[in-house]
Amino acid sequence: MSLATDSIFIAAIQSNPALMERIGGRLYGTAIPLPDEDADNVPVPYIIVTFDGLNNQNETKDDVYESNDDTVNIGVEVTGETIDDLHELTQAVRDTILRYFREHETAVSDYTFSADAIQYDSLKPCYWQTLRYQCEVYNLNDDEQD
Repeated sequence: MSLATDSIFIAAIQSNPALMERIGGRLYGTAIPLPDEDADNVPVPYIIVTFDGLNNQNETKDDVYESNDDTVNIGVEVTGETIDDLHELTQAVRDTILRYFREHETAVSDYTFSADAIQYDSLKPCYWQTLRYQCEVYNLNDDEQD
């Protein structure tokens, strides 16, 4: 399950219909698929959820090869037309994800939250910020699935 942790975050964001409406349904995993290289930029606002790698927590001598716990890094890039839009959207995303994890049982047992600096992209134009989640995820090993 650890390798699909980004799908949990996508489900969390999708659980808020008002947020999904506000971004016009523009929620993407990993990248924005554009069919044509020459196509215009995707309209703002949008959100991209990225899987930013994982580390297995093999911490004891009893763990053979891999333990049952992984640390998974997830990025949630949020864009807004204005700085105020970005502030409102990032707070809504943060609140939505927290609420989802409090209300739903998932493989994510805990997470640590941080946020990157706010950026400005003059080519779109838009403001954007990446919210970072370092997740503790229970990873069921193959021998336990039998």
